Amino acid sequence: MASKGAGMSFSRKSYRLTSDAEKSRVTGIVHEKLLNDYLHRIFSSPDHVPPAATSRKPLNFQNLPEHLDQLLQVDNEDEESQGQAEGRLGPSTVVLDHTGGFEGLLLVDDDLLGVIGHSNFGTIRSTTCVYKGKWVYEVLISSQGLMQIGWCTINCRFNQEEGVGDTHNSYAYDGNRVRKWNVTTTNYGKAWAAGDIVSCLIDLDDGTLSFCLNGVSLGIAFENLSRGLGMAYFPAISLSFKESVAFNFGSRPLRYPVAGFRPLQDPPCADLVRAQRLLGCFRAVLSVELDPVEGRLVEKESSEWQLQGQPTILLTLAHIFQHFAPLLRKVYLVEAVLMSFLLGIMEKGTPAQAQSLVHQVLDLLWLFMEDYEVQDCLKQLMMSLLRLYRFSPIVPDLGLQIHYLRLTISILRHQKSRKFLLSNVLFDVLRSVVFFYIKSPLRVEEAGLQELIPTTWWPHRSSREGRESKEVNEETAEERLRRRAYERGCQRLKKRIEVVEELQVQILKLLLDNKDDNGGEASRYIFLTKFRKFLQENASGRGNMPMLCPPEYMVCFLHRLISALRYYWDEYKASNPHASFSEEAYIPPQIFYNGKVDYFDLQRLGGLLSHLRKTLKDDLASKANIVIDPLELQAATMDDLDEDDEATPAGTQVWQRPMQALAMGGALPLPRPGWLSSPTLGRANRFLSTAAVSLMTPRRPLSTLEKVKVRTLSVEQRTREDIEGSHWNEGLLLGRPPEEPEQPLTENSLLEVLDGAVMMYNLSVHQQLGKMVGVSDDVNEYAMALRDTEDKLRRCPRRRKDILAELTKSQKVFSEKLDHLSRRLAWVHATVYSQEKMLDIYWLLRVCLRTIEHGDRTGSLFAFMPEFYLSVAINSYSALKNYFGPVHSMEELPGYEETLTRLAAILAKHFADTRIVGTDIRDSLMQALASYVCYPHSLRAVERIPEDQRIAMVRNLLAPYEQRPWAQTNWILVRLWRGCGFGYRYTRLPHLLKTKPEDANLPSLQKPCPSTLLQQHMADLLRQGSDVAPSFLNSVLNQLNWAFSEFIGMIQEIQQAAERLERNFVDSRQLKVCATCFDLSVSLLRVLEMTITLVPEIFLDWARPTSEMLLRRLAQLLNQVLNRVTAERNLFDRVVTLRLPGLESVDHYPILVAVTGILVQLLVRGQASETERATSVLLADPCFQLRSICYLLGQPEPPAPGTVLPAPDRKRFSLQSYTDYINAEELAQVEQMLTHLTFASAQAAAASLPTSEEDLCPICYAHPISAVFQPCGHKSCKACINQHLMNNKDCFFCKATIVSVEDWDKAANTSTTSSAA
Repeated sequence: MASKGAGMSFSRKSYRLTSDAEKSRVTGIVHEKLLNDYLHRIFSSPDHVPPAATSRKPLNFQNLPEHLDQLLQVDNEDEESQGQAEGRLGPSTVVLDHTGGFEGLLLVDDDLLGVIGHSNFGTIRSTTCVYKGKWVYEVLISSQGLMQIGWCTINCRFNQEEGVGDTHNSYAYDGNRVRKWNVTTTNYGKAWAAGDIVSCLIDLDDGTLSFCLNGVSLGIAFENLSRGLGMAYFPAISLSFKESVAFNFGSRPLRYPVAGFRPLQDPPCADLVRAQRLLGCFRAVLSVELDPVEGRLVEKESSEWQLQGQPTILLTLAHIFQHFAPLLRKVYLVEAVLMSFLLGIMEKGTPAQAQSLVHQVLDLLWLFMEDYEVQDCLKQLMMSLLRLYRFSPIVPDLGLQIHYLRLTISILRHQKSRKFLLSNVLFDVLRSVVFFYIKSPLRVEEAGLQELIPTTWWPHRSSREGRESKEVNEETAEERLRRRAYERGCQRLKKRIEVVEELQVQILKLLLDNKDDNGGEASRYIFLTKFRKFLQENASGRGNMPMLCPPEYMVCFLHRLISALRYYWDEYKASNPHASFSEEAYIPPQIFYNGKVDYFDLQRLGGLLSHLRKTLKDDLASKANIVIDPLELQAATMDDLDEDDEATPAGTQVWQRPMQALAMGGALPLPRPGWLSSPTLGRANRFLSTAAVSLMTPRRPLSTLEKVKVRTLSVEQRTREDIEGSHWNEGLLLGRPPEEPEQPLTENSLLEVLDGAVMMYNLSVHQQLGKMVGVSDDVNEYAMALRDTEDKLRRCPRRRKDILAELTKSQKVFSEKLDHLSRRLAWVHATVYSQEKMLDIYWLLRVCLRTIEHGDRTGSLFAFMPEFYLSVAINSYSALKNYFGPVHSMEELPGYEETLTRLAAILAKHFADTRIVGTDIRDSLMQALASYVCYPHSLRAVERIPEDQRIAMVRNLLAPYEQRPWAQTNWILVRLWRGCGFGYRYTRLPHLLKTKPEDANLPSLQKPCPSTLLQQHMADLLRQGSDVAPSFLNSVLNQLNWAFSEFIGMIQEIQQAAERLERNFVDSRQLKVCATCFDLSVSLLRVLEMTITLVPEIFLDWARPTSEMLLRRLAQLLNQVLNRVTAERNLFDRVVTLRLPGLESVDHYPILVAVTGILVQLLVRGQASETERATSVLLADPCFQLRSICYLLGQPEPPAPGTVLPAPDRKRFSLQSYTDYINAEELAQVEQMLTHLTFASAQAAAASLPTSEEDLCPICYAHPISAVFQPCGHKSCKACINQHLMNNKDCFFCKATIVSVEDWDKAANTSTTSSAA
């Protein structure tokens, strides 16, 4: 002991020889009488009755061990109480029977007390059963899903469908469905939630079985249990997939002991008595002070105790811990004795005194206990703390949670303990993220929220787009008072939650401390290693659900991490003026390609890292000064092909990291180092070996003789120097491109933490933010139901008392539900959607925007950026816009307009960026841009980006639709036009106005907000480029032909299924695809309308080589659509009449109005010459029917020339019926168009001459032959050959390559032939 004490971690006083009195005071040397009194005071008898001074035996350090052994003697009854108890069969240590007592696939923890369901309905029982007496065990509910907990006999047989409670002699409580089970089921108990504790009690003396929830009895569940010979009951549970619980049979103190009931596993009574006596001795040491000068003992408060290195006290403590240390390794004793003692310390004195005393207690543990003993003790201590924090009930002031967090902070403030826990426990043994979670109370009344928020209120539904689109609701004086009272209650709740959050941030600040590197690695770098592994498990273990951190925990962890990160970031800025503030934070692009940070197997923007290393090696050399050796590159490529060579073979010597940097220059070693195959590096990172990567010295230009060989290490092998850098390298920032500033932003380690925070948001935080909006949606739905009920009450006649009674009952139910939900919503807003949380997400969005902008400047190296940076930029903006309203508006955020513009510039530039190859991320960018242009605020942001970027965006939108997601592209163009087209000013279709939309905030349901600026860019590009307009319009016409044809084919199948006599169900997916094809057809028609309106000369200026062909194709498709939709009692009519679910958008109005808009633009609004050309082409099409045009105005037949149009038949479709959507001017133009076509068709019929079949085009048989192909000489009409040549250069007939097309006139050719003859 003496030798171990020489290495104490606390400071000692400097001793010097002075007077005897001073010497006694300083060194603690005491005379025999004072030592005797001191030891008797410390090691008093258990009953604390001090013997007379004359009768007690003198004590000194020689006879103290004997006295201590007598003090710790325990009665034989206590010693034997841990043996077999009457009424119980089985091992004394009770665990789950993982060898044979289970059914289905289950995952059992190492301690055999925790279990996770991994099949449909798995069942497991314990190893010990009871047949007599009163017994209890506890179940800690980790997830609130489907489980049945209770008791069963050994004869019960279970399967994947039947579990505990579904057979005879098995009994269960199900808090998910709030029922009890024994073959049959009835209502019982309360609903449980994650974090609750269920106590299962069985009384085999009276034959009853009951349950408690968080210590509150739920009443007797079952009576008259079968007892007698062969009847013994096992604790058992059945649980569904992914559900998890932890059992406490008595290995730890029961949280809610019940008088008269014994735990299945007896507590270690003898050891408990010894531990409590030793703790009493230790308390006495803390409360008694020696005064060698006065020769007396001084009583004092234990909170004021200071360890000063006095030999008498140290020897006394050494004797205590010689017996105490082995006991403190046991779970039960740590929780029952040490935990209670430490929590008691936290309750006494000031926080500073409590912190000091806990620190000294931990010093003593490390001083007097062996390392393995104190490590086991700390491990059990933190496990108990985590369990207490997680499963403590929610009270209004969150006092229990605050108490446990303060003790956790006090323990983690002890440097040696913190480093051990961080290295071995917090992320390895425990799910320490639980410490950063504040569980949400499902039972509002038990959480005390009724007292905290006595007045409830609920907001009216409003749009999440911003103030301009919010509905204006008149608020009465009573509602205003209720709202203000509710807001005051919410503020009270928020302040209490903020206390817990601040303590959680303090924990992370301790874990991120990088100034505690004396005698080892700083905490921050240990945390980085564990944090990266945590991210890897959650990124790559998505199929292994038990390994994943629950998303609700991840949300809280992210917010606390951001707070701690920004604290250290700004602290570094305060001492380093050249660094940046956290408001300007971003991730430098070199981190993505220098291999210093492991991104596992996450996808990069340019594809796999191995592919990028090979294809961009020249760019890496020229821009980032990274050179990949060809030999090593070849070796790595071959290794990638070898799927089996993933780990270092057994017996292979692994290279160790050198203590210093490798020598300058030097030949590249040919043998492949073993550490390069480490699975922790990931296959993609294996290129970054010592031999593979050479980086220049930052302060000198690159030369062939001056290169630093840098080894890229796995996460476990990195040191502070590898991360932060040194005088010879830049750590994580190696390979700085010329576009990046030389001054560092902050400490490199904080950059890696920030990178991990962005990855966390992508893994599960965004999905959880969307999920929690459900509470607000529930409030809105119940509020609407309550208002409807109150309206019915006001309108209901007083004489109908039966109806009034039912309505009053419904009103009461809705009001009670709203009271509950509004209080729960206050909790959700305080913990998830508060203003501070919104600012965190906003900060993360801005970090991603800056990171993308800096990465984009590196040119081709932008491809190395992980995809999740773009995903987080898109999703965080969506969360800010959709999830945090209406309480908080994104418009109130600082720099809102600038951020919106920067995101718009990123979406506009990168949705068609060739450096981005991933299909999913390209689709996400396209969808984000499509949603962006639907809202006025974000559309104006697109208009604010630089003009060259806007033009480039529109040019990419006008590129041919093949080989890319053209539907989203078309949607973007349509949104730019919506509000300008013919009858295209609607938000919802006329026939859907009476139905309630599922979500009024969908982009498709926003008010029209056209962009004339972007329309002008589109018009300019179509005019200027000779090939832009033909290729774009050809692809639009092709897609329109395909979409409408598919739609017609599908409604034929739907109609046939509906007409069959047998009962048929149309597949919902088929209906969805059918509706999608219809919507695509309408949107393509609108794009054609926009093109004709903006640039009519593309179709009508026949000086252009492709104008006539495009106009003929357009006329052909328009006639096809009109004929299909307007035919009397046709297929389209019948399907619309059916009104099938899923086909709500299919109606006459949207498609006919779109076609009408094109025709009006061609035939009415143009110049006379253009109108004449369009008319001739339309009438020349063989599919043209004047009756289809008449259908638009509700007329069955064309009117006689010069007569007035009759009033439309109300039973028929007519544009005149939609006066709210189509103005008078537009209707007049339709009437003018009909009059014009009636007259023109009559003239064409009179002037047309019959044409022989030999002179007709052999392809379409609609137009005369007008073109001859060279060199083969085959013939067709110009329309057919021009359309064909847009996609193919081979002849229709002989497949010869067409070199040119010449005009052909039969009369001219006949006369030429005759004259030649």
